[in-house]
Amino acid sequence: MTLPFSPESDARAFRNALGRFVTGVTLVTVATDQGPVGFAANSFTSVSMDPPLVLWCPAKSSSRFHHYERARHYAIHVLSAAQAALLPRFARGGAGFEGLAHEVNPEGVPVLPAALARFDCDRFAVHDAGDHLIIVGRVLRATMAEGDPLAFGMGRYGGFAG
Repeated sequence: MTLPFSPESDARAFRNALGRFVTGVTLVTVATDQGPVGFAANSFTSVSMDPPLVLWCPAKSSSRFHHYERARHYAIHVLSAAQAALLPRFARGGAGFEGLAHEVNPEGVPVLPAALARFDCDRFAVHDAGDHLIIVGRVLRATMAEGDPLAFGMGRYGGFAG
């Protein structure tokens, strides 16, 4: 049975309806004056093959938002199902990069060596979008590895049943 609702008057129902769309999980990283910072995001998609563009959308309410709003370079890591344990590190109050092995790409951005895929980006465009910002990046280089993707849907993380 389909239950109609107004997204403007029932934000919880709107969020629940959006949660029916299963997404992958990414970790977006930047270098800051205070050290490396990471942000878990499921708002990631390809935009263009020529030029190679991708986008992601950080929430303006995030305590880390200001780092991403101004960042010229960043890396988007597509996480594997085996990397789900990383997510609490990058949640509010988590340890972040503290004690976490990582490398630095040529643009100075902290990167995780074991991501399922990684896109090193140069900011191409930024668009205001309500309570989020749409950040479009030109992909400078990409990496990929074998593995199963981490998925997020209906408030839960999981993988694919094969």
